[in-house]
Amino acid sequence: MRSRSGIVVLVVALLCAGCASSQASRTPTVAPTATPSAAPVTAPPVPDVPDPPVVALPPPDFTSTVSEITPELAARMDRSWRPGCPVPLEDLRYVTVTHRDFAGEKVQGELVVHADAAEAMVTVFRALFEAGYPVRSMRLVDDFGASDDASMDADNTSAFNCRAITGGTGWSEHAYGRAIDVNPVENPYVSGSSVGPRAGREFVSRPDSPGVIHAGDEVVRAFAAAGWLWGGDWDSPVDYQHFSPSGR
Repeated sequence: MRSRSGIVVLVVALLCAGCASSQASRTPTVAPTATPSAAPVTAPPVPDVPDPPVVALPPPDFTSTVSEITPELAARMDRSWRPGCPVPLEDLRYVTVTHRDFAGEKVQGELVVHADAAEAMVTVFRALFEAGYPVRSMRLVDDFGASDDASMDADNTSAFNCRAITGGTGWSEHAYGRAIDVNPVENPYVSGSSVGPRAGREFVSRPDSPGVIHAGDEVVRAFAAAGWLWGGDWDSPVDYQHFSPSGR
């Protein structure tokens, strides 16, 4: 009996040990949890801002220059100026101004005037440019052989020309660089039945046409503001193209 009991106890012990081993094999093994390392701190990305676009500015509407008579220009003026003229070359100035032509396009014109009239002409033609007044041509009278008639026939606006007064022997105000003729065709010189230039006859009645100067208009006002008087106010002859500070 004692021997059989011992066997039973041994068997039960072995069975319990097997159960414990089997239970252990069925229990999942939990792996140790790893502690994550801290991520590196970086600055936020800076957006790529493009350079501002390069904007090409349009050229200014009106430009002007005033300069002394250079030797090269003096050579070009060999028809309009000569020794014995009432004003020396050093007292003259070469002036460029922007004007509108009869198509409304911007054109750079040129004049020679007395030094004391240069800034006044810049001011006058700036006002005429802003008012939209058209000028057919503005070139030195030397481009027409210093011929007043040829310059007028070309409807050319010009100033200095060492010449006598029309129909006389005394010096014209043009010979001093203190007179200017503006759009001679549209604004002719009228003396009785004589009209110069010939193409100006259709404008003797002073139609309301481009380039025609009328009493009190923007052209007369611009010159008057500079102290220059209009030949259109003369009794006889009447010189619609002519402006000068002396009124002659």
